[in-house]
Amino acid sequence: MIHGLYTIRGQDNGNFVIQLSGKSHPLFEAHFPKCPILPGFAMIDILAELLLDEVVIIHKSKFIKNIFPNDILECEISISEKNRKIKVFRNKEKVSEVAYGTK
Repeated sequence: MIHGLYTIRGQDNGNFVIQLSGKSHPLFEAHFPKCPILPGFAMIDILAELLLDEVVIIHKSKFIKNIFPNDILECEISISEKNRKIKVFRNKEKVSEVAYGTK
């Protein structure tokens, strides 16, 4: 868990809307201070935390667009037994896609 990195703004049918913290968050200050972006590992950590999962294998991680401080992200989640597929959107545009397995 990365304390204070995001807040949940909504949840519906297992999907989430989150808002990232501002650029003064330590993670953004460390990851390209002059042009802060969310690292891919942090996006995966956020998704696993939202779903209360322990990730055991990452099947796919595709980061299409940079994700910035204060972004509002919609997480569209598909769950099967021990697998998760998540598409992440900003303003209806896909910014990342992750698939992982759990215990």
